Formats: sequence, C-alpha cells, structure tokens
Amino acid sequence: MTTDMTFLDEVRFNSDGLVPAIAQQHDSGEVLMMAWMNRQSLAETLETGHVCYWSRSRGTFWRKGETSGQVQKLKAVRLDCDGDALLLLVDQTGPACHTGRRSCFYREARKGDWHTLDEPLIAPEDLYGR
Repeated sequence: MTTDMTFLDEVRFNSDGLVPAIAQQHDSGEVLMMAWMNRQSLAETLETGHVCYWSRSRGTFWRKGETSGQVQKLKAVRLDCDGDALLLLVDQTGPACHTGRRSCFYREARKGDWHTLDEPLIAPEDLYGR
C-alpha cells in the first residue's frame, strides 16, 4: 500500500530533479558514499526500505546491490536545514563502493597527492561478475 508522500514536497530537488544523498552506516557513523536521488527513487526507498538511487550516467534507477548483492537497508532518512541534501542512515552489506571498498571515500590528500587509505574488500570483477 502506498503511503502519502506529500511531505516530499519539502525536498528541494535541483533543476535536474535530483538531490544529493549521503549514505552513512547507521551504527558506526562511517560515511559510505554519495549518490543522487529523484523524487521517485526516494519514494521507493521509503516504501521498500531498500535504497534506490538515480544513476545520472545510465539515466535509470540504481537499486543498490541489485547486481552486486551489496545492499543498503534503510534505517532512516534525514533532510538538511535547507532541504537540499539527504542523509541516509543505512545498514550496508559488504562494500558500498563500486571499487570493492567499504567506502567511496578511500583517498586522502597528503602533501599534494592522493593517498589510498583502504584496499578493496572484493575485487570489482568478482563483485559484478565481469
């Protein structure tokens, strides 16, 4: 049964109909990734409890874990004070990053260069079967 989603009118989607969404592990606070959502993907996420993003590169819905099995189960959605960014508190299964790493934020600026902090947990070709 579809619930009333009129409260989504308070989300300030950009001119492309998108809003940035930061995924954070609900119990550890670990920042996992950033992706985009449109109204329909946000509504689906709220209805199903499984995170669905909008893929700008593919121009279609991206249901996290659909091909890799590394799903994000929704615990809560928070809207920032300006209404133009979302924080998704999730329970992440395995890596969140398409590189096979737990977090997409695995590089740190040090002395004028990017240094890798974490190695992949799973090789991308194993993760996606390519």
